[in-house]
Amino acid sequence: MSSRREFLKNLAGATMGIMFVNCGLANAAGSFQQAGGKVKRRVVVVAGRHMKTIDVHGHCFVPEIWEHIKDFKEAQPLKQFVDGPQAPKLNVNTLEFRLQQMDEWGIDIQAVSTAPEYNYWAERDLARRIVQIQNHKIAELCAAHSDRFVGIGTVAMQHPDLAAEQMEEGAKKLGLRGFEIGGSINGEELGSLIFIHPAGFAEGEKRFEGKGRLDNLIGNPLETTVALSHLIFEGTLDRFPGLKICAAHGGGFLPSYSGRSDRCFGDPQSCKTGQKRPSEYLKQIYYDSLLFTNEGMRHMIAEVGASQIVLGTDYPFGWESDAVGYILGVPGLSDDQKKAILSSNAAKLLRISS
Repeated sequence: MSSRREFLKNLAGATMGIMFVNCGLANAAGSFQQAGGKVKRRVVVVAGRHMKTIDVHGHCFVPEIWEHIKDFKEAQPLKQFVDGPQAPKLNVNTLEFRLQQMDEWGIDIQAVSTAPEYNYWAERDLARRIVQIQNHKIAELCAAHSDRFVGIGTVAMQHPDLAAEQMEEGAKKLGLRGFEIGGSINGEELGSLIFIHPAGFAEGEKRFEGKGRLDNLIGNPLETTVALSHLIFEGTLDRFPGLKICAAHGGGFLPSYSGRSDRCFGDPQSCKTGQKRPSEYLKQIYYDSLLFTNEGMRHMIAEVGASQIVLGTDYPFGWESDAVGYILGVPGLSDDQKKAILSSNAAKLLRISS
């Protein structure tokens, strides 16, 4: 516990400073259709066998927290999750949309985490209340539908000792399989997955103005890039080699340009690096499959290996409407690689039995 608290305190300080996150039918996905008003569940088949597909990147919103935070100006961005167009799909208490979408897309199990608004502005008592409500509601959902959901909790990063307590309670008492953060946090002692998901990049707000939703399009992957770079260059991954980290959105920009980081490795005066080249650390991190192109996936596998990639949809925000079909359609992927990305990698991370 003491080492985890020390870890959290160090990283919380850094976070506040940078604002960061075969052939024939053998490889086919079974068809899906409307039947009696319901979506027929899509069956995903690889090498003639049904795959239990696992989506690590699905969001929810717990509306019960709104009454506790609605009067704070910092909480106003969350109002869109209360009454905005995505609210029905995000609501952790509303399953119709979510299960229908999962069945249509061929998602058997989804890891559910909160929408990427972490309330890191909240003082201690309020932060405790918010996280308690969120984690308990997610745990209730997963307990009631254990065949379809596993829980990814949240913690109050701004209060490191409290965050450590919340992680311990979430893992041991609520059965949560991991924790979502906007920066970095320690889950090594508990064997929990740490899901790094960005919430924008505040330093770029001025430059992100104008068309293109650049705060999301560029800002989110940039935040993840910064977070992962700090973990590498500050030696965190050396000190905590057992950390299980999954980075959203394919790990941001870092995996596609790791050669530049490696070049820095040879200059110890300007780059405080760890024990290995930065690109080697990328191979001990996991990444979701939100890469969108065949070439993007080919390059990611070449850089980190198929063993480090897990299926992600970013439900319900619409970034990847056929994540399963995308993986099945990437040229050159072996059956074993498809199985790993669609199922076995995430099953190992989230402790899901086959």
